[in-house]
Amino acid sequence: MENLKILNSREKKNVLKLVKEQWDADFDTDLVVLLSNRNKVYLVNADFSKVDEKHMRIEKVGLYFGEIVDKEIRLSIEGCQLIGPIAKKNIIELSDGEVKVMFHGNDLIKKDIGDGKRGFVILKNNSDFIGCGKVRGEEIINYIPKTRRILSED
Repeated sequence: MENLKILNSREKKNVLKLVKEQWDADFDTDLVVLLSNRNKVYLVNADFSKVDEKHMRIEKVGLYFGEIVDKEIRLSIEGCQLIGPIAKKNIIELSDGEVKVMFHGNDLIKKDIGDGKRGFVILKNNSDFIGCGKVRGEEIINYIPKTRRILSED
């Protein structure tokens, strides 16, 4: 079971700092940032901060933004769609064929990843931000959830 904690301004800045370091994205938001005991990050409307959470047991609320993993943040698909348009680095452009490979649940071998791209990256196809992957050498590890994968063969 996940329990959520509303982050204070210092803790929120630390999460936004991870985003800045990984994608050179200035994501300044009035949204409230919550962190689960499993290091999952959620965003909710600022009005949520008026709720006295000490008398509640909050399990799920808001938009799932990503997960903090080894001092990096792995963005959800929705997190990628928020950060992608303002990101200045660690974005990998995929062809239509490569997107098909990823959405079928496979990791991708890509020889032209580019210099400086490491760790978690945002995957993009044309103007669409499709999710997050992790660069390991010439391989992009697939983090598209099983529930969002394409199951058909074609």
